[in-house]
Parts: sequence; structure tokens; C-alpha cells
Amino acid sequence: MSDWAVILGASSGFGHASATELAKAGLDIFGVHLDRRATLPNVKSIIQDITATGSKAVFFNINAADSARRAEAIAAMKETAGARGRVKVLLHSLAFGSLKPIISQDAGQAISQSQVEMTIDVMASSIVYWAQDLYRAGLIKEGSQIFAMTSSGGRRQWYSYGAVSAAKAALESYVRQLALELSSKGVAANCIQAGVTDTPALRKIPDNEKMIIHAQEVNPGKRLTTPEDVAKAIRLLGLSEDTWLTGNVIRVDGGEDITG
Repeated sequence: MSDWAVILGASSGFGHASATELAKAGLDIFGVHLDRRATLPNVKSIIQDITATGSKAVFFNINAADSARRAEAIAAMKETAGARGRVKVLLHSLAFGSLKPIISQDAGQAISQSQVEMTIDVMASSIVYWAQDLYRAGLIKEGSQIFAMTSSGGRRQWYSYGAVSAAKAALESYVRQLALELSSKGVAANCIQAGVTDTPALRKIPDNEKMIIHAQEVNPGKRLTTPEDVAKAIRLLGLSEDTWLTGNVIRVDGGEDITG
């Protein structure tokens, strides 16, 4: 059997670290990312890191929430993986949403309906469509492990984080539903809740410096979580053929959430 990982959001942060870590473990990598010319050199570097491990790297520079492009990518994945191919790990690590307050006297400063819908679609609902299509393509099968990156923001609020918070809460609900429906197929689905991690996505959140300082103060390990911390956990769980661990939010944060 040929085992692959599908990484949604493969060009930075958790996706980048997990792609590299899983490649080191012997999985071939399908990377899905959305990058313009300025950041493509970084993508080429990631591909080189993966191939240096001896694993294959096939990347798709597309909008992961575009249904037509998703269909094209999955058709290409099926052809590349072959009849015995399996998506051993599906990782949803898409961090693209609107960071605007809900309430403002100036309508132009408040989040709009289209921005709310886009945020929920990309950061939550897209996992449903990728899981559906990969399953129908025969790529998600017994032993597959699905992971989605969540955060404590799914149940805590931060100014201008309302739509992303809602997306994280929805993402966790979708993962529980996937766990319910796929358990009998021998497929697991879990959320990974990382601690505060200094990634490009975090740097876009207003007042992220305060968030970083607070996390460093309350974390028992006295440091921030790193993408590599998360990647190691995904490798450990993702390579397992045991899928009884499913439907959970698994904290990878050094104890930050229980003290913060």
C-alpha cells in the first residue's frame, strides 16, 4: 500500500512542519497551499526538504475552498497514488479568515456577511468537502487519520476574532461528526489544539503581542508551543493503525490551556 498525507495549508506554520515530519516518517506528501509569486520560493524550499527525506512531494497551488479546483486536485491525487494508494493522514490547517469586530458604528469597520461566510467556509466547512471527496475517491480508507487544527479560540473570545472563533467551534463539531460517521470504517478524526504558536497566522491577529506574552507567563513549560511540537504529535498519532482514539480535541500545548 502506498501511504500519503494530504496537508491543507502546507506552505507555512503547522502544515509546513507536519509535512516535513511526516515525510521523515516515510509518507509521501500531497500539499495544498495558496501562494503568490513572492512566497513561492518558500514552497520550493519545503518541497526540497520533503524530497530530501526520500519521500515524494506533489503540491497544488489552489484555493482549497474552490470546489472545482478541489475536484481536479483529488483526481490528480488518485491517479498519482494509484489503486493501492491511501491517504494515511488528512490534516486541515487552513488559516485564512476575516479579523474584524462584529460591532462598529462604521459598517465598513465591522465584519460583513460575505466575510463571515468566507471565514466559516475556509476554516471549517472545507474539511467536510475534502473528507467527502477523498472518501468517495477511495483514498480515505481503513487506518486513515483525520486531523484539524483548532485553538482555545473555539471557546474563548479575543477582540476582532469573532468569525475565526466561530469557525473553530464549527470545525470541532464537524470533526466530531466525521468521527461518528467514519468510526465503523476504521477511520479516526480528531482536532489538535495547539498552544499559542508564533506563526504567520498568529501575527495577523490584532494585539497578538499581548497573546504571546500571556501564553509565556501561564504556560508551565515557560515557552510558546512550536509547529514542531504539533508535527511530532501528528506523526505519533497519524502513523498508528489504531483508530479507536477518535472524536477528541487533543491539546498539544505543554499544559497552557489548563492554567491559562
